[in-house]
Amino acid sequence: MAAGSRSSNTLVVPQAIGALDQLKYEVAQELGIAIPQDGYQGNMTTKDNGSIGGGITKRLVQIAEQQLAGQYR
Repeated sequence: MAAGSRSSNTLVVPQAIGALDQLKYEVAQELGIAIPQDGYQGNMTTKDNGSIGGGITKRLVQIAEQQLAGQYR
C-alpha cells in the first residue's frame, strides 16, 4: 500500500502489508497493467483496478485452499 494511502481497511496481520503489496504488483504484471511508480492508483481506470483486486482475491483463495488441503489430509 502506498505511503499516502487513505484506505479505511485494516489488516488483521499488519506484517502482511509487504506480501500483499508484492502480490498486487505480480497480479498487475500478469494482467499487463502498469501501476505508477509512486503507487498512486487514482488515475488508473476502475476496470484495471478491479481486475487487479479480483486477481488478488483469486490468488488468496488459491493459497487458502492449498493450505487447507495440506492441513486436512
